[in-house]
Amino acid sequence: MSEPIKNRYDFVILFDVENGNPNGDPDAGNMPRIDPETGYGLVTDVCLKRKIRNYVQTVKGDAEGYKIYINERVSLNALDRLAYKRYGWDEKKPLKKQDADADEKVRDFMCGNFFDIRTFGAVMTTFVKEALNFGQVRGPVQLSFARSVDPIAQQEITITRCAVTTEADAAEKRNTMGRKYIIPYGLYRAEGYISANLAQKVTKFSEEDLALLWEAILNMFEDDHSAARGQMALRELIVFKHESGFGNAPAHTLFDLVNIERAGDTQKPARSFKDYRVAVDTDSLPAGVTCTRMAQ
Repeated sequence: MSEPIKNRYDFVILFDVENGNPNGDPDAGNMPRIDPETGYGLVTDVCLKRKIRNYVQTVKGDAEGYKIYINERVSLNALDRLAYKRYGWDEKKPLKKQDADADEKVRDFMCGNFFDIRTFGAVMTTFVKEALNFGQVRGPVQLSFARSVDPIAQQEITITRCAVTTEADAAEKRNTMGRKYIIPYGLYRAEGYISANLAQKVTKFSEEDLALLWEAILNMFEDDHSAARGQMALRELIVFKHESGFGNAPAHTLFDLVNIERAGDTQKPARSFKDYRVAVDTDSLPAGVTCTRMAQ
């Protein structure tokens, strides 16, 4: 792998959903997540990171250095034991009594083998026994919740289920009803941060990893289509690169340079990306910061 990144990055992700549910809330019957005070839609950082993980897993498979740690129905304990096998440790004995450098070796092994730990970090404290407690790794890449640019309109759509479960239902020709929860349209904005300091000192997140991250963000909805999520698409990825590893300007001042406004007839609700205008005030970029706009 290449050397750890040397520059700090801040970035903005713009994506939209049409006639779908971008991120259901289990506490609200799987309705689209919403800020109850403002009516703006929400998508969690966990949801976005899941899509990035899925893309990397799809394109890299089991390639060395690109395994995925957080997986559906995969035991984290089994993955943690890989480090024990690598160094010949006894998982029933405290690591410090077996190897004084165990903490550093575990961190380097897990970061070197799992892309998502190297990128997002991980909490590896699933074992109850002290001997199998791997601790926590703080990753250089962090994402915020995504929030819709305008308030969303949640809709509950009733559907007819023609398939029946039992012979009795079939004899009675009984149809059942179901429900789908959607929003007609929503443009969402998420913000992210990449720390060169953490990449160099902790996880060794590299330039190759960075290129793969951008690729994953740009394509994270393309292999994730479903009827429940409707039509979701990445509309733009706006990247601010700092000359310095510690940054040349505060992140919030850079995010304020990205302005999203309604276009056309603003009296009607937005129903497509064409109803918005995205502008980046590059003339106000601080010294030492460059901006790149990426899109499909």
